[in-house]
Amino acid sequence: MDLNTLWFILIAVLFTGFFVLEGFDYGVGILLPFLGKRDEQRRAIINTIGPVWDGNEVWMLTAGGAMFASFPHVYATFFSGAYLALVLMLLALIVRGVAFEFRSKREDPAWRSRWDWAIFVGNLAPALLWGVAVGNLMRGLAIDAQMNYFGGLLPLLNPFSIWVGLVFVALFAMHGANFLSLRLDGELRARAEAVAFRIWIAALPTTVILLAWTFLATDILGQGLIPAVLAAIALVATGIFLKQARHGLAFLLGALTVVFATAMVFAGLYPRILISTLNPAWSLTIHNAASSPYTLKVMTIVALLFVPIVLAYQIWTYYIFRKRVSDKAETLIY
Repeated sequence: MDLNTLWFILIAVLFTGFFVLEGFDYGVGILLPFLGKRDEQRRAIINTIGPVWDGNEVWMLTAGGAMFASFPHVYATFFSGAYLALVLMLLALIVRGVAFEFRSKREDPAWRSRWDWAIFVGNLAPALLWGVAVGNLMRGLAIDAQMNYFGGLLPLLNPFSIWVGLVFVALFAMHGANFLSLRLDGELRARAEAVAFRIWIAALPTTVILLAWTFLATDILGQGLIPAVLAAIALVATGIFLKQARHGLAFLLGALTVVFATAMVFAGLYPRILISTLNPAWSLTIHNAASSPYTLKVMTIVALLFVPIVLAYQIWTYYIFRKRVSDKAETLIY
């Protein structure tokens, strides 16, 4: 295995970790206004992800930084072409972070309600936009021979990519509900368990439609068929375990659905990273878009030194905050 392939795999792993961890954060935020009927309940829901959501976002920053260093042409082409979409996502993430911190600064119910809806929007928008981004990676972009993307924002909002975005929202909402069923107690726990199954009922047909559409509109399933099948099996198993009230296994299988779905995309792309719809020869690959061999070698050494430290720290954080959260006011931080 050469370093180009190694870094393609490492970036795939980073994005997979981000979608699994930040996925349930997004899901929790999307469900917040609907699961929490009272202020204490909404505070309890926020406290399930309060200590970890910003750490989960580090996976996105690390993936973006790794792409910038290992495949700078991909970073330049995609991030420049999707600039407006990325600005919208960034604004939503800013609103989300501010809302987590400001929500409980005042006792006013109207103040807290506004920030609750800000949390909802700040989680829904990134979940949808990440799906749109992945949909365009699968479908391809109008990239010319000089690695420039033409089209702006509107072509990115095509029916296929929007459908991928809706699937992301559904899967993340289900993932968030499964997470809440493991982290909440009492009435909220029962409510999260019931909602998880209802969302699964919606997520299953939307995902099946996406797989069929992917087969017809892209070539991703040529190399990504096996992880696609595994993702479908994991999603069906999630519903079975939800029906049996085995919520730990349901959460695990929901996470595996996200893992296999991400693997499907990256496996289907390889060795391409950005597909050109103008001319397949103009696609950006792990070879023509990569940094120098020396840069990749240095980055590999740095990654081997620091990634285990980051993983150990995050595992320790989840261990410390492993207990269930109730809606008792004296136990809530946020």
